[in-house]
Amino acid sequence: MRRHLMAGNWKLYNVTAEECEREAKGIAEAAKDAVCEVVLCPPFPFLSIVKKAIEGTNVKLGAQGVFWEERGGFTSQVSPLSLKDLGCEYVIIGHSETRGRFGVGSVKEELLFYFSESDETVNLKVLSALKAGLKPIICVGETISERKAGKQDEIVSYQVERALANVGDIEGIVIAYEPVWAIGTGEFCDPDEANRIIRLIRNKVRELFGDKAEEMRILYGGSVDPGNIKSFMEKEEIDGALVGRASAKAESFG
Repeated sequence: MRRHLMAGNWKLYNVTAEECEREAKGIAEAAKDAVCEVVLCPPFPFLSIVKKAIEGTNVKLGAQGVFWEERGGFTSQVSPLSLKDLGCEYVIIGHSETRGRFGVGSVKEELLFYFSESDETVNLKVLSALKAGLKPIICVGETISERKAGKQDEIVSYQVERALANVGDIEGIVIAYEPVWAIGTGEFCDPDEANRIIRLIRNKVRELFGDKAEEMRILYGGSVDPGNIKSFMEKEEIDGALVGRASAKAESFG
């Protein structure tokens, strides 16, 4: 049976050492009796601080991204070897905000190019993370225009297939279905529809890797909060959640 996973993507909400230490300790306390697996993904500068804050607890450490090369002239990028050395077990890859696919208009359209991670770079990062012994949390999801055009199944299936290209073993890999239009907007996908899409993802993984698909955890993400989480977790196909804003505070994530 797949163990549920609750992953907190702090994005750029907790931005000081004091905030990160306080909220990490609070979440670790709230999660001490949790039956699900709990992961925190703070901003890069505070990985060591959060690691220390959750030491000896059942909360695990993750990062918000990774580069596909281990070393070299890649200013501002983060090596998978660095993340592993810092104690990370998980890493988020292909989040819509790194793909330049934002659910809210906080970034000018002409600037989206600078966030333009592609299906190819997502795949390179997945392969690099696996090589380093990290567990990827791969994000997939459609924009509102793609959904209105009825292309959500096609888009999501393609993203899954491209992300897993040349992967030999999917053990440890997690996929998160995050409809772009639901991220940071306060809107969330109907739980029945989220369950259907996640079943579609599992069927695609089964097509590629056979019965191992039954072992893969597939999460929902997109405006998850204390008020709606129960409706998602009641669904058979949904194995947990990738939580954004609501994970940045111990009270709401707990």
